[in-house]
Amino acid sequence: MRNKIHEILEQYWGYSSFRPLQEDIIHSVLNGKDTLALLPTGGGKSICFQVPVMAVEGIAIVISPLIALMDDQVQNLKKRGISAIALNSNLSYREIDLALENAVNGLYKFLYLSPERLQSDLVQERLKRMKVSLLAVDEAHCISQWGYDFRPPYLQIAEIRKLMPDAPILALTATATPAVVDDIQDKLDFREKNVFKRSFYRPNLHYNVLKTESKWSRTLQILKRIAGTAIIYARNRKHTVEIAHWLIQNGFSADYYHAGLEHGIRQQKQQKWLAGESRIMVCTNAFGMGIDKPDVRLVIHMELPDSLEAYFQEAGRGGRDGQTSYSVVVCGPADVHDLKSRSLDSFPDIQYIRKVYRALSNHLQLAIGAGENQNFAFDIQDFCKNYGLALLKTYQSLKIMEKEGLILLSEGFRQPSRLLLLADRTTLYDFQLRNPGLDPLIKTLVRSYGGLDVEYISINENLLASRLGTSPQKVETVLLQLKKQGLLDYLPKTDESSITLVQSRQAVEYLSISDENLSHRYEDLRKRVESVIYFIENDAHCRSRTLLEYFGERSTEDCGHCDVCRKRQRDTIGDQQMDKIQRSIIEYLKSKGATEPAQLVHDLAHPVEHITEIIRFMLDEELIGEKDGRLLLP
Repeated sequence: MRNKIHEILEQYWGYSSFRPLQEDIIHSVLNGKDTLALLPTGGGKSICFQVPVMAVEGIAIVISPLIALMDDQVQNLKKRGISAIALNSNLSYREIDLALENAVNGLYKFLYLSPERLQSDLVQERLKRMKVSLLAVDEAHCISQWGYDFRPPYLQIAEIRKLMPDAPILALTATATPAVVDDIQDKLDFREKNVFKRSFYRPNLHYNVLKTESKWSRTLQILKRIAGTAIIYARNRKHTVEIAHWLIQNGFSADYYHAGLEHGIRQQKQQKWLAGESRIMVCTNAFGMGIDKPDVRLVIHMELPDSLEAYFQEAGRGGRDGQTSYSVVVCGPADVHDLKSRSLDSFPDIQYIRKVYRALSNHLQLAIGAGENQNFAFDIQDFCKNYGLALLKTYQSLKIMEKEGLILLSEGFRQPSRLLLLADRTTLYDFQLRNPGLDPLIKTLVRSYGGLDVEYISINENLLASRLGTSPQKVETVLLQLKKQGLLDYLPKTDESSITLVQSRQAVEYLSISDENLSHRYEDLRKRVESVIYFIENDAHCRSRTLLEYFGERSTEDCGHCDVCRKRQRDTIGDQQMDKIQRSIIEYLKSKGATEPAQLVHDLAHPVEHITEIIRFMLDEELIGEKDGRLLLP
């Protein structure tokens, strides 16, 4: 079996070897053991369930809460010639029914489901008839009430295991504290404890907190000093646009990204950044999921993250190629207050949640008992404006409803156009003879896309229009006409935020959110906010060790390269020695001009580690500058 999984890795993914722990996790799964895999962001979690499934008969059921990430993985599998499908909340009943039947008949190797979808009787009845080889649970921390993104539907997964008693379970997550690790295994009904954990330590990633009165100008300095691709995280859409425009005005190649942009524009921006045409991507946390750019040299947070879990994942997008990279939190005087305000002060009480729920029910025009599993287009900003609601507090209310299993939010997810041929070949041929004007489109459809009579296939109206020499609007009009005549089912693309009612509308007074649950959620949020503040304000403890300890990993050694460790190193040099080395550097640059750092270190008669650290300090304080890799006086 060892040779087989290596052949599969080479054949489908083009890799000659596995990353650390991947092979151990795969063998654990192939041996039928329930397994929990903790791999940091970029650690290759998907390989751990995709490779073993390709090595055995049967289908994998993959549970994921992220619609965009499910769609991304399905598309990547299809590009490799592997059959897969995702059943998300935006699909019609007919699409879901057909896809499940095809899964029963062995058409797919991977079936991606949201945890909410698992509760459907339609899904559960088909699962009984499938030959399931593995149940994979992505973002497994969502099952734990101690996790930072708890989702009640995850608690139903253990019940689903009874429908596939012979299939092992593989739970995967990038971030989990010790309490969450135990809770995941308990809630998923592991037959025995079995954890594979890769160290969260990233020796090539240098964590820094920069406290400043002028965040914007210090950000410019950092970008000038550290070359290469960069990501800047901001907390809202408006800030991404403002920061990107400001960077462009200052001569940087920058762009912005957030979930409110049309899908085609997001794709275009993402591709330009991946190709290196844009150096800096300013974004909300909507950017980064499923994006694996190995050479990100710099990740800047211009506003404080909501949790250390989120920070670790976002910072972890730097340096995936193993080369030195930097994470810098640029912290201003008001940032801690702003974090508390947007997280704690905006936390709603039960009365406000009920107010939002009543407004939502009116907005969607739902009667009591209606709406279960229905999907609706939803713009939260318009919703808040129409009903006079506070945006942050309303968003928190909706997220609480989501965690209670009442609704499901989908922010700016694109669902491409899909089409299924309903008519058999004879009926279709007769129709073409009787309607010669529509014959070219039908022929082009069939020639362009295989399997239209078997499953819903994503189609591109622009492609069809170019092949027919007409407009995409004309193609869409004709397809809708053919749909009316019952020849096919055509579902035009959507590209907007949506909301799904997981449960039917309840009477507001009976809304199932207990005060006790609400108080627990507030206390959990408070602890997360305090952990972020501790990470920012504790200037006596190595940043890397602080992160490791938060995730239950003990380290006896400091990293040596975070801002805390570097300050400690400077303190050991002594003020007199430090002044002496600084004067030596300035005198050298006065006489020699712009010089490469390695040359300066070589020529000065001081300890290498001292000179290197003081060069960093002088650059930080703008006592010297850097241009084209050379040091110079400002």
